[in-house]
Amino acid sequence: MIFFATSALYMNDIIEEEARLAGATDIKSVSGGVEFSADLASAYRFCLWSRTATRVMMGLFQDEDILNADELYEASVQIPWEEWVNPSLTFSVTETVKNCPYMKNSHFAAIRLKDAIVDRIREKFEGERPLVDKDESDVVFHLHIEGDKVAWYVDFSGRGLHKRGYRVAQTDAVLSEYLASSVIYRSEWRKALDRGEGVPTLLDPFCGSGTLAIEAALWASDRAPGLVSARRFNFFDLPIHDVDLYEEVVDEALLRAEQAKERKIAIYAWDSDPKAVVITKKHAQLAQVDHLITFGVKDFTKVTKEDVPPEAGYIITDPPYGLRMEGPIDLQVLYRQMGKQISTLFGGWHAAILCGQQELLSHVDMKPDRTNTVNNGGVTCQIAHYYVFTDEERQQMIERAIERKKERLAQPLSDGAQMAYNRLVKNLAALKPIMAEQNVTCYRIYDADMPEYSAAIDLYEDKYISLQEYAPPATIEPEAALKRLGELIDATERATGIDRDQIYVRQRTPQKGEKQYEKMASTDKFYIINENGAKYLVNFTDYLDTGIFLDHRPIRAQIAQLAEGKRFLNLFCYTGTATVQAAKGGALSTVSVDASSTYLDWAVKNMQLNGYTGMNHFFYRSDCLEFLFDTFDRYDLIFCDPPTFSNGKGRQNFDVDRDQVRLIKACMMHLDQKGTLIFSCNFRKFSMDERLLEEFDVQDITPTTIAEDFARDQKIHYTFLIKHRTVVKVQQPKTNTKLVRRK
Repeated sequence: MIFFATSALYMNDIIEEEARLAGATDIKSVSGGVEFSADLASAYRFCLWSRTATRVMMGLFQDEDILNADELYEASVQIPWEEWVNPSLTFSVTETVKNCPYMKNSHFAAIRLKDAIVDRIREKFEGERPLVDKDESDVVFHLHIEGDKVAWYVDFSGRGLHKRGYRVAQTDAVLSEYLASSVIYRSEWRKALDRGEGVPTLLDPFCGSGTLAIEAALWASDRAPGLVSARRFNFFDLPIHDVDLYEEVVDEALLRAEQAKERKIAIYAWDSDPKAVVITKKHAQLAQVDHLITFGVKDFTKVTKEDVPPEAGYIITDPPYGLRMEGPIDLQVLYRQMGKQISTLFGGWHAAILCGQQELLSHVDMKPDRTNTVNNGGVTCQIAHYYVFTDEERQQMIERAIERKKERLAQPLSDGAQMAYNRLVKNLAALKPIMAEQNVTCYRIYDADMPEYSAAIDLYEDKYISLQEYAPPATIEPEAALKRLGELIDATERATGIDRDQIYVRQRTPQKGEKQYEKMASTDKFYIINENGAKYLVNFTDYLDTGIFLDHRPIRAQIAQLAEGKRFLNLFCYTGTATVQAAKGGALSTVSVDASSTYLDWAVKNMQLNGYTGMNHFFYRSDCLEFLFDTFDRYDLIFCDPPTFSNGKGRQNFDVDRDQVRLIKACMMHLDQKGTLIFSCNFRKFSMDERLLEEFDVQDITPTTIAEDFARDQKIHYTFLIKHRTVVKVQQPKTNTKLVRRK
C-alpha cells in the first residue's frame, strides 16, 4: 500500500525518519510531504508515533494523462468507490490543485469527484446514494492534481494528526505541536537522547502555553503522541481496518512507555507571566506529563546562578519575536539580556533558540554553531544552535589563541609584507596625533599607497579594521593576487596591533542596480562607533560598505553646525549618518529619503541609538527624484549625496553626470529662498554643469571637506554649497512733478 504524509515546509527529512522507524519502505520526499510504502501495521505505527506529519492518506489510484475536467470525471467514475463507501455512510472530498491549466477553481475539481462517486454508487446500489457531510463524514477522499497528473486518496489518519488533544488554552504567541517537535528534533538534546546517554536536563525559559516542554516530556518518556488523548482515527471506519492488528500496535506502544517509566527526567518550564505558567500546568496535566516538569514563574532576564538547574543541560525555547504578540516589548533589549544570561550563567549548556526575526538573533551576541530553517504559520523562522563555553573552556581558548598569535608574529614578514608594514607604520605615525587632537576615532590609514597592494584600510575605534581590496586586473594571476592580500593582512596586523579576527576583508568591485543593496553575508553583527558626539551602527561583513562613508566626516560636521533651527532634508540618505548630525545640531525637523528599505531601517536605528525618536523625524522609502517631483515641502538645509550610477529595479537609470541639472533643479524647488543645498558626489570626473553655475550661486568647498586621512586622494569626492541667487531690487528715484490744472 502507498501512503502520503503531508508536511509543513522544511520537515520532510524528519517525516522520512519517522516513516523509516515505523517500518515503511520506498520512502521519498515529494511536493507537499513524504510518500512511502507500508503494510497496515506500519501505517498504524506511523499514525501513532509521527510527531510532525499533519495528515496521512492512503493512495487509491493515479493517472498521469488527465487533460480536462471531463476526463477527470471519466477517470474518477471508473474507480470502485463502492469498496470504501455505501449509501449508509457519509463522505466528503478535499482537494489540492497545482499548476493545472484546465482547473482554475480547485473547488470545482472536488465537485467533479463528488459527482463521480455519487454516480458510481447509484449505479451499484440501484439508485441509492451516500450523503455528503463536510464536517462529520464517515469517509474522506482526497483529490490531488498537479499538472496532468491526478492522484486519488482516502484519508487514513484524519485531519490534524499533529494535534495531541492537550491544548485547550493559549497565550498570545502560539507554537503548534508539530513545530515544537521539529525544533526538538533539530536540537542537541534529542541527539543526546538518541545516543542513549539518559535524559539530559531541558529548560524552556519562555514556555508560553507549554508546548515545547510537554512535547519534550512525551519524547523523553517514550509516549506515542497518537495515544496522548482518546483519538478517533479515520481508519477506524475504513473497510481495511484490522482491529486486532491495531490493538497489537497499541500494546507495543504502551509497552515502550512502561519500560521508560524508570527514566530520570528533568524538564523545567519557566515564564515571567503567571497566567502562562498556569496554562502550561493545565496542558501538562491533560498530557499526563505534569509530574515530569518543574514549573516556575521566573523572569529569565533576572534569574541568578541559584536558579540554574544543578546539572548542565539544554535550553530549547521560543522567546517572543514580535509577531502575534500584544503589548509593548523592547525585543532588542530582551535578546541582548537573554544572550548575556545564557553566556554568563549556563556554561557547558547547549541552547536552541527559535526566532522569526533573524536580526534579533544578532543581539544574542553569540555565534551559532549551526542554524535550521522552519516555517511557523507562514513566517520563516530560524533555529539557532549554540554551545556555551565554560569559564575554563573560554580560558583555554584564549590561551590557545594567544599562543597561535605569538607563533604567527614570531615569523618574519616577507619582503612585500615588510614594505607594506613600513608604509602603514609611517601613515599611522603621521595620522594618529592629528586624529587624536580632533577626537576622531574612525579614519583611513591606507588607500592604495603602493600599486602592488591596492586596497583601502580603515581603522575603527582602534579595535577593528575594514580592509577593502580593490579587484585586481585580469593580468594578475589569482595566486599572486591572493598572496599579496595575505601579505597586506600580515602587515596590517603587525602595524596596528589589532588581532586578525578583527580584520574584516572584502573585495571592492563596481556595483550597479539592486546589487548595491544586496547582502554579501548574513551575520547581522553590528558594532557601535563614535563620531562628533554621535554614535553609529556599522557592519563589517554583510554589505558592500560598512554603513558610514568616512570621507564625509567633515561634511557631516558642517551639517551639524548649519542645522540649528532648520528644516533638514537628506536625499539618498543611506544609513542616516548625516541626519543624526543634523538632529544633533538642533534641526527643527528632519526628512530622510532612500530607495533601499534596508538602509532606511538602518537610518531609523541610528537615530534611535542617539535618542532622536520624536515626531519631527520622518523617513521615506522612495526614488529621490520621484520624491522631489511628488512632494511640495520646503527646507532650509538639504544634503544630496547621489550615487554615481544607479539602475535599480522599477526606477529609471540614474547617472549623476548626465542627470545633475535635473536633480539639482528639483532640489532647489524645495529649498527656501535663504536656504542651502549641500551637494556631494564621488564621481571622479565630475564637473558642475555651466547651466547651474549661471542660474544659482555655487561655491566649490571640496578642499575644506577632505580631511587629512583622505588628503592623498583629492578626488575622493566633490562638495558644493548651492544657494538661490539674491535678487537686488533697484529703487526708482523720486520725482518732484507737480499737478498742473488745465484751464
